[in-house]
Amino acid sequence: MGETKPQRTGDGTVGKALEIMDMVAGYGRPVRFGELLSDSPHPKATLYRLLQTLTNQGMLAYDEARQTYAPGLRLVRLAHAAWQQSSLAPIARPFLDALSAEVGETIHLAQLDGGQVLYVDKRNATKPIEMFSAAGKVGPGYCTGVGKAMMAFLSDAERAEAVQKQSFFRHTDHTLTTPETLLADLDQIRAEGIAFDREEHEPGIICIAAPIISDTGRVLGAMSITTSTQRNTLDGLRTLQPALTQTATDIAEAAASWQFPG
Repeated sequence: MGETKPQRTGDGTVGKALEIMDMVAGYGRPVRFGELLSDSPHPKATLYRLLQTLTNQGMLAYDEARQTYAPGLRLVRLAHAAWQQSSLAPIARPFLDALSAEVGETIHLAQLDGGQVLYVDKRNATKPIEMFSAAGKVGPGYCTGVGKAMMAFLSDAERAEAVQKQSFFRHTDHTLTTPETLLADLDQIRAEGIAFDREEHEPGIICIAAPIISDTGRVLGAMSITTSTQRNTLDGLRTLQPALTQTATDIAEAAASWQFPG
């Protein structure tokens, strides 16, 4: 499995059920009961009962032939509704399309979720390159351009909480692996208004990112122009800063009348 959020306690049966759905989705493929049991903190009987309830409610689907669990159609419907009502994606899409066509590179749109990055949309480059990110995926905040762009513009208390939630796993030789180095980078990002991913999450992948901030100073999300070191350089990406920041401003203005969820 990939990176997952830390489990929360004290939320009762509902919290346990949501953790199970997170686990199933985290595999990125149909998963067997034994695999879930190995990763789950719950006893076998409790896990089985939760899976049965989620399956009965259509939140998970069970394939009897393969004996595997996967996200159910009811969950897909809810996810689609959340995408339409609770993410920037529907508002931002025409702006992302225009920017992607202008610069010819991959454009990401993300929001911050518990200190982590939730990618809510992605517009592919003219010649796409293979990379981790995809709409619906969760990535680390401390070593992605969009994650750092969002954290840099949080309030002091919110920023400290977000930094505390980072794993600081070394993905590459360029990854920031301490709170101190991350905080120093966030200060620079706040001063310049943009962030860079300097091959910090994936070797050969670089980006320039900008926050999307409301007129009240609230961080709504972030967006990035992403490419590879074989196609461009950090200095080359910096020349795209005006187009990137203008698009971020346009999205923030378009979202001004939207009741953005807390």
